[in-house]
Amino acid sequence: MRAYQYANDTVVTPNALPTAQAAENSAQTVAEGMSNEIIEKLQTKATVLTQLRKQRGKKVPDSLTSVDDMKNFHCVATHTGLHSASNPGILALDIYQKDSNIIVTGGNDRQAVVFNKDSAQVVATLKGHTKKVTHVIHHSDEEIAITASPDSTIRVWHIPSAQCTKLLKVHDNPITGLSLHPTGDYILSSSNDTYWALSDIRTGKLLVKIQDSTSQRALTCAQFHPDGIIFGIGTQDSVIKIWDLKECNNVADFPGHSGAISAIAFSENGYYLATAADDSVIKLWDLRKLKNFKTITLEDRYEVKDLVFDQSGVYLGVAGTDVRVYQVKQWDLLKIFNDHTSVATGVRFGLNANYLASSSLDRSLKLYQM
Repeated sequence: MRAYQYANDTVVTPNALPTAQAAENSAQTVAEGMSNEIIEKLQTKATVLTQLRKQRGKKVPDSLTSVDDMKNFHCVATHTGLHSASNPGILALDIYQKDSNIIVTGGNDRQAVVFNKDSAQVVATLKGHTKKVTHVIHHSDEEIAITASPDSTIRVWHIPSAQCTKLLKVHDNPITGLSLHPTGDYILSSSNDTYWALSDIRTGKLLVKIQDSTSQRALTCAQFHPDGIIFGIGTQDSVIKIWDLKECNNVADFPGHSGAISAIAFSENGYYLATAADDSVIKLWDLRKLKNFKTITLEDRYEVKDLVFDQSGVYLGVAGTDVRVYQVKQWDLLKIFNDHTSVATGVRFGLNANYLASSSLDRSLKLYQM
């Protein structure tokens, strides 16, 4: 049922920190498949993470922002100078898990920006994409950023030097989804070209590239489950597909939306998947029972551009027509923020949900706190 493609362009760069030009000129290679060593690494990481999650799941962190406090969040800062005014709009957002003062944004101006919210200073400006930057990830442990664009490339950046160290050319069409594996070594991508791919950010090599021949429609988003063994792919034809990474098998399909899938997010406890599409609803799925157990109906023509659970799994953030926060399990709407003047494109929680960040086509990065 699947078409495997192990012959596609990927750029590999030297081990020494190269310039962006060196990344551009690096030799091309073909997909290698996953070695036994990689599969063992994936399984070992998943086992460790599952055990840690079970321990954490017994208790909510003492320093987690309370529900009552979350209801009292309001916009405390607006930053409009991160990206170009001549080509406005912030399209993507992420926060560094080790230091949640550090925020990465991607813009219509073809740049990614690394920003320190406490000092209100730009740490680095990452230039190299030839089209807008639609996806940004800050590495979970290191000063590395990963970006993607409709220019069909993924770039890996060394933030302190603002240099592109790896240029991954693994798709033939715009990239629509990007997710970093919990090992911190591999990047999952999806594309309009109907393929998803797994690449090694250390070597720049393409490991796997697969098309699901049951659909052959454009893919719209991609996200790893917290343990990294399964992942979700959103499709143009309204279905979320769950894949097993080690076996490269499509193990479950979640139908029920209408319209292209616009966002997916796994909860940190690994039990829930939140999904949205061009149908103004958010669906919650139980991964243990493989069923939709809750549908949140939004206002007419409400757009959802991004979904995210906080690290504790207590809150679900939504970005789109507005920015809002739901309480997980009860699925109560706690807060709506109407501060943006255009569609919100990204939302992320700081450490222990001590603040909320959102990005928008209105060119602003907004921060919300007590």
